[in-house]
Amino acid sequence: MIVEIEAYIGESDPACHAAPGPTLRNEPMYGKPGHAYVYLNYGIHCLVNIVTESPGSPAAVLLRAIDPIEGIDVMRRRRGRTMKGRRTPVNGNGLATHDLARGPGNLTMAMGITLAENRVDLCGDRLFLEDRGVTIGALSWGTRIGIRVGTERPWRAWIAAHPAVSRNGTGVSRGSDPLVRNARATAPTGV
Repeated sequence: MIVEIEAYIGESDPACHAAPGPTLRNEPMYGKPGHAYVYLNYGIHCLVNIVTESPGSPAAVLLRAIDPIEGIDVMRRRRGRTMKGRRTPVNGNGLATHDLARGPGNLTMAMGITLAENRVDLCGDRLFLEDRGVTIGALSWGTRIGIRVGTERPWRAWIAAHPAVSRNGTGVSRGSDPLVRNARATAPTGV
């Protein structure tokens, strides 16, 4: 279940990969909405975004954290693999379930998302999103994190007080929101 996202919108957004204009790397952002934009971050790990605007209008939403519901054993094995620049328990078993996909690099590692998923249609059967009608509780909005420019924009959203959120904003604790705790959801089975 997606619990945290960040928006990156257009060439006027200094934090957006589209800020310098079209490039080979950011080309998917200029494409059809509903497709994945996956890129290698600092040469260490892939990050996955959902393209959100019509062709020619570059914008995407970075998936920052998910709450694993299905496939937890597979995620633990994936997180346990040795990765450049990562300190991970030998088999991932030392991580709490909510920690498996907290943070955009951990999310892609846990889900097995690589550059091979760049440009994939998210309405297909390889990597997809689905609405299971889960009641998620209150959302919080705040500034984006992990960047140095464009930080004044409140374009990060997360489920308030959810334990899988990568970093909570001011006034949000890591407690368990009753609506989230009682929600029943499963992760997409196509990943």
